[in-house]
Order: sequence, then C-alpha cells, then structure tokens
Amino acid sequence: MTTNSKITDTQCQVLEHAVQQNNGSISWFPETLKGGARNKVIEALFNRALITRDGDGWCVAAEGYDALGVPRPEFKAVKPTETEPQRTRANSKQAQVIEMLKRPDGATIAQICEATGWQSHTVRGTFAGAFKKKLGLDITSTKDAGSERIYRIVA
Repeated sequence: MTTNSKITDTQCQVLEHAVQQNNGSISWFPETLKGGARNKVIEALFNRALITRDGDGWCVAAEGYDALGVPRPEFKAVKPTETEPQRTRANSKQAQVIEMLKRPDGATIAQICEATGWQSHTVRGTFAGAFKKKLGLDITSTKDAGSERIYRIVA
C-alpha cells in the first residue's frame, strides 16, 4: 500500500475498505468514527478529490485509487445502439414534449410551457441537454415574420 502524506490513517482505512469490499462504494467507517468526525473525514476526502458523489452516497474517485497505489477499475461506457433505442417514460413531460415536437406543425416555447407547466428557460435547457445531448435528437426552429419561433424534431 502506498499512502499519500495528506491522507490520515482513518481516511486510508475508509478508502481501502471501499476499494476491497464494496467496489469503491463508501459505506463503512471505523466504529470510533461518528457524527461530526465522520463528516470531517468525508469532507477532507472530497476536498482532495479522492471521493466523489454517487447518487445519495459516496464512492472512491480515480485519484483515490491512485493515492492507495491500487489500479483504477475499468468502466465500460454504455452507449445506445441502433437496436436499442433510448428510453423515456411514456407518460412523462419529456415524452409529451417530444410528441409535440414531432407534430407536422411543431410547437412553440409558449405551447410547451402551457402543456408542461415549465418556464421557458427550462424548455430551452431540455432541448439542449436532454434532447440534443442525451437523446441525440435533431431539433430545428423556424420563424416566419410576425409569428413565434416553431420548434420541430427532424426525422
């Protein structure tokens, strides 16, 4: 084991246990480490970028593996394939907006805001983030003189 001089024995124990027992998930602490002391250990590890958020919990970051002298695990990137389309919940607001954008006449930001209860910046952010980046949808917009901008999904 190679330890970094910035890591205390307790921090090292927490990292080692996570790597050896929990596939990098931090769920164990020494019995003597409670309350505020536990929070200080987590805070110190996080501030040194040795751990990272994992949903509601914490997991060992790549730098944490390096600090322990342990090889980093290899993660397989999961990418959707042609035979495996991206999934959305059928009755979600996201699915509702996608259906609106697939209509021949498309939809305006105002129409989407009215249908979903979202604010306009949320709609635009959803276009850029969830639809374009995550789902890979091609969204176009057109604006005729004197009318609102119309958004559509290009097939």
